[in-house]
Amino acid sequence: MNIVELHEPLKTHWAGKDPFDQAAALEGQVFRAVKNRRTLRFELDGKGYFAKIHTGVGWAEIVKNLLMLKRPIVGAGNEFQAIRRLETLKIETMHIVGFGQCGRNPARLESFLITEELNDVISLEDFCQDWQTTPPPFALKKALIEKLAAIARTMHTHGVNHRDCYICHFMLDVASGTPTNADAVKLSVIDLHRAQVRSRTPRRWVVKDVAGLWFSAMDIGLTRRDRLRFMRAYAQMPLRSIFESQYRFWRQVDRTARRLYKKDFGRPPRKQI
Repeated sequence: MNIVELHEPLKTHWAGKDPFDQAAALEGQVFRAVKNRRTLRFELDGKGYFAKIHTGVGWAEIVKNLLMLKRPIVGAGNEFQAIRRLETLKIETMHIVGFGQCGRNPARLESFLITEELNDVISLEDFCQDWQTTPPPFALKKALIEKLAAIARTMHTHGVNHRDCYICHFMLDVASGTPTNADAVKLSVIDLHRAQVRSRTPRRWVVKDVAGLWFSAMDIGLTRRDRLRFMRAYAQMPLRSIFESQYRFWRQVDRTARRLYKKDFGRPPRKQI
C-alpha cells in the first residue's frame, strides 16, 4: 500500500518520477545516519529543506521494543501524524512538503518525510544558555514560560505527547527581534519522530513530557517563582488549588526530572519544584 503526499516544489520537480527513488537519492548535509534512518538537509531552488528517510526496521527491532513494552517506530508516518495534529491545534511546527509510505509489512516499511527548514530561529536551550550569568528581562522570561506551558498543555489535552520534550526541541522565532510578551512569542515544536497521537494522553506520558521540560531547564537560572509560574500556566488554576488537587502529579514530575538529571550528569540536581 503506497501513500504519497507532495506539495511544491517537490510536486513539480518529482512529477512523473518515483518519489521513493527521488527521496532515497537526496544528497546534502547529513545530520543523522543509522541503520534504518537518515536525516539530512538539502537545498532546492535556493531554499533549505530537511528530509528523514526510513527503511525497514526489521522484526528483531520490533520484537525488542514490544518486549520492553515500547511502541516501535517503524517509519516517518509517526512524525507525519504528529505534525498534522499540531497543525489542527494551531501549534507552530514544521511545514510538510513531502511524505511517502510504501508497503504493508511493518518490518519492511519504507517512508520519507520532507519539511521546510525553519529560518531565523534559535532553540530555547541555546537562547537561555547565558541566563545563569546574564538574567533576561522579567517580561521576556515570563512570556517564554507562559508560552511553553500553553503549548505543552494544549498538546497533552488533545492527545499528543512528544516523548523527547526538552527545551532544545522548541525553536524561538527571532526574525523580528527578541519578543517581550507572550503574544509576540512564536515557538515551533520540532523533532516529533517519537511523538504519540491518541484521543487522550495517558498520565505517565504527560509526566514524562513535563519532567523533560523541567529537567532540561534546571540549569538555566530559573527561580522557584519561575517554576511556580509554569505550574500555574500549565494547570490553569491558582497555586493553592494546584497543591490541593495536583500535588502528587507535580511531585512525580519532579522525581522523574531529577532521575533524568542524575542519569545524564551523574549527580543529583540541587533544585526542586
